This record gives sequence, C-alpha cells and structure tokens, in this order.
Amino acid sequence: MTDPRTAHSGPTGTTGPDTTDPGTRTGTRTGTQNGTVLPGPRALYRTFATAEMFTWALLILAMILKYTGTTEALMPIGGGLHGFVFLCYAVVAVGVWINQRWSAGRGIAAVVLAAVPFATLPFELHLARQGEPDATWRLAGAAGRPAEAPRGIWERLEAWVLRHVLLAAVVTVAVVAVVFVLLLQAGPPDQWFG
Repeated sequence: MTDPRTAHSGPTGTTGPDTTDPGTRTGTRTGTQNGTVLPGPRALYRTFATAEMFTWALLILAMILKYTGTTEALMPIGGGLHGFVFLCYAVVAVGVWINQRWSAGRGIAAVVLAAVPFATLPFELHLARQGEPDATWRLAGAAGRPAEAPRGIWERLEAWVLRHVLLAAVVTVAVVAVVFVLLLQAGPPDQWFG
C-alpha cells in the first residue's frame, strides 16, 4: 500500500516523493529548493524525530544492561549519542516551529516530547497526517514560489540560516557540542540537584 504522505502521482502517472507544499495547497511539485541546500522542514524533522526514537532505544538498552549487572560498556555510547541527537532534534524542532508559525503550545510540545521515550515519531506522524511540516522552507522559497519576507527576529535568524547553511551548520554544531560537553561535565540529570 502506498503511503499518501510520501507518494505523489505526477502528470504522467508516475509515483515519486511528494514535494507538494501543503502550506500553499497549490498541488504543484516544488522540486528543488531555490534558496537553500538544506533539506525541507518535513524531511529534516522526520529524520531527527526518527533518530531521537532510535537513540532512546539505544539508551534504554544500555540502561537495562547496566542495571541488570550485565555491562556498563554501552552507557557512555548510548547516553552520549542520545544526548547529542536530543540537542540536535531540539534545534531542528525550533527551526520547524518558526517555519510553520506554530503556536507556543505546539512548538513547546515538539521540543519537550523529546524527553519522553519514543514520543517524537508518533508526534511527527500526527503532524504528517495534518500535512505538516511543509516540504519547503517558506523563508527560502521554492520553484514557482518566492521566499516570504521574514517578520520578527526569529524569522530573520531563520532566513539568515537558510541563506548561509554551511556557516550556520558549523555554528550550530559548535554550540551543540559546547552544551553537550557542559552537560557531560554536569553528569547524569539525576545528580544535578542532589
């Protein structure tokens, strides 16, 4: 059975990835991004929501092995990988929040659900059933649709990121790495306030 979120019947009846922009509801295939090399919000969010789910599984497996006395060897790998992906997911969720102009409640839910094991993927599927996130960045434009003008500081920041993807990626990875190292120095969350 074909997944309606990922299949699109083109003018020749061929089936391929759906690149229709649900934000405009034009029904046209958007093809490549004009203003950025960054994957669209839908693909980026789905990727990180799925990665967050898999790193939760790895962390839980590591915890089971540790607390059953089997081995602690997987804890640094599982915990570290999950922590790094968690921070990256949070950055992507905020970027999608800005792009979609979500309410504060929906945006906070997207970020906070990363703290609940396996919750990011069902949330992503819920969004997909509603046609969200968009396939393209509205501040970068797409084939047949010009970029929107940014409104406010957060949209100006996102528009800058979309124009300077490589520099923004380096800065973002550096900031995430610094936060990650600081959190590693702080130790497990259950030891922060005790």
